[in-house]
Amino acid sequence: MRRILLIALAVASLGGCATVTRGTTNNVQIVSEPNGASARTSFGHQCTTPCTLSVSRKDEFSVVVSAPGYEEQRVDVKTKLAGTGAAGFAGNIVAGGVVGMVVDASTGATLEHSPNPITVKLRPLAAAAAPAVRMPAERRAKPKAPAPQAEPAPVS
Repeated sequence: MRRILLIALAVASLGGCATVTRGTTNNVQIVSEPNGASARTSFGHQCTTPCTLSVSRKDEFSVVVSAPGYEEQRVDVKTKLAGTGAAGFAGNIVAGGVVGMVVDASTGATLEHSPNPITVKLRPLAAAAAPAVRMPAERRAKPKAPAPQAEPAPVS
């Protein structure tokens, strides 16, 4: 009986398998072309690319990447079930039980962020300008004929 109690206590102390093996945070990489752009998240994190941020696995957010002379770009980062997270969650059947499943689900340990890495190719502002509109040929101004030149007067 004592042995069963020790095993039950050890299993309960594990919490959730995915929480133990994967943790509750995820490193998200942000890369831009050109390097050195400013990246800001909807959580208020800020860094200069290339950079890596540690965020909660269960949080979805957006990243705005900007640099002087370039068009600002926004990327929405979502969460999805990770293959290794699902395996850790399934491990709760063997070692964590219902308590482990609840812990894994509530901490987001079974999730990962997508896209990761976040790759942004910034467009120069000049390329973002609208192309010039050409007028139809019949509406274009016709070149004027050169004015007649006066002939020099004969010298007597």
